[in-house]
Amino acid sequence: MVQLRSRLNSADNTGAREFELITVLGGYKKRYGRIGDIVRVVVKVAIPHAAVKKSEMYHAVIVRQRKETRRADGTYIRFDDNAVVIVDPKSKEPKGTRIFGPVARELKARGFNKLISLAPEVL
Repeated sequence: MVQLRSRLNSADNTGAREFELITVLGGYKKRYGRIGDIVRVVVKVAIPHAAVKKSEMYHAVIVRQRKETRRADGTYIRFDDNAVVIVDPKSKEPKGTRIFGPVARELKARGFNKLISLAPEVL
């Protein structure tokens, strides 16, 4: 569960290291973002000469969150950090070519099939 001004890690190879969430898309005054939600983020820390620059805005999808998520079978899943991947909001294609760390299985139901196929582990 992430909200306005939450700091998020990057889970792709676009060159950004840390983001700040500025808007959760998908509803009027939507307050919290969960796994699979598309959000607007600002790059706060980036490596030099990368595809993204500091203080630029992007659309991203939440792939990991610290707050536990309940699944239909009654189990819960929780990750060690909050992480996002920069995506194109219309096609849901990731901007980077690699995904680092595990991602949640719930992304497949939301239509992020390309992102799931790039991930090294799906939990």
